[in-house]
Amino acid sequence: MTTTLRPAGPEEDLPGGGRSRRWLIRVNGRPVGALRTTAAPRGDQWWGEISELEVAEGGRRRGRATVAALAAEEVLRGWGCTRLDVTVPAGAPAALGLARTLGYTERMRNLVKTLGELPELPGDVTVRPIGAAEYGEWLEQAKAGYRADLERSGLSPAQARAKCETDHQHLLPRGHATDGVALRRLLDPGGTELGTLWLNLRAELLPDGPLAWVMVVAVHEPHRGHGHGRTLMLLAERECLAAGVHRLGLNVFTGNRVAIGLYESLGYRVTRRVLGKPLI
Repeated sequence: MTTTLRPAGPEEDLPGGGRSRRWLIRVNGRPVGALRTTAAPRGDQWWGEISELEVAEGGRRRGRATVAALAAEEVLRGWGCTRLDVTVPAGAPAALGLARTLGYTERMRNLVKTLGELPELPGDVTVRPIGAAEYGEWLEQAKAGYRADLERSGLSPAQARAKCETDHQHLLPRGHATDGVALRRLLDPGGTELGTLWLNLRAELLPDGPLAWVMVVAVHEPHRGHGHGRTLMLLAERECLAAGVHRLGLNVFTGNRVAIGLYESLGYRVTRRVLGKPLI
């Protein structure tokens, strides 16, 4: 039997010159499923994504999803992509196994928590906003940390730089004054900065309510191991509840086992995993 992809509709144009298309998965001309390919620019490179992959119940466990995914990779190569990501929801072991079989490795995972009562912060810390005077230095530190995390997750230095610049330009168009953003500094009683928080309070609007997103939690090197990361996460929860947001999510890179342990201890649970590989 021959498994092929056939267009399910016209190609869609995306902002920035990106493109996307939904495809039917056919076996000997008979539709058995579908998927979507998407390509978007990151700096001077193109990144691809395979999503919405589904095979009808009667056609599963016959290798059709594998063949369709490989065909989708060829489409994205033809679109000039040099990197490919897939997102696998939690509780989808078959999809996770397929991605790993095809050579994808987990780069990061998304976690979410439904917030309850307003948490208390330790009494010996002070919270201050990151204003114009502190913003430039903070931004450079945030970018450096993000680039390092991206490289550790499998991106090349050029890919990491491109994604870092694109993401920060998109998420902080007005710097420290960007609407819906909380930038905070955590200080000890002597005024020494212990760490910083970047929180997006308008990340997503979902059917079950808005979802805020922790963008950066950073404890400065000399002050690590003293519970300040937990304090910053509790601060994020307080900021959310004060803004009327009761669900908080975050990304964590897979190699950051300390952070994963912290988030799990605070009640955050995995909702999806992002896996990627280079297209060569």
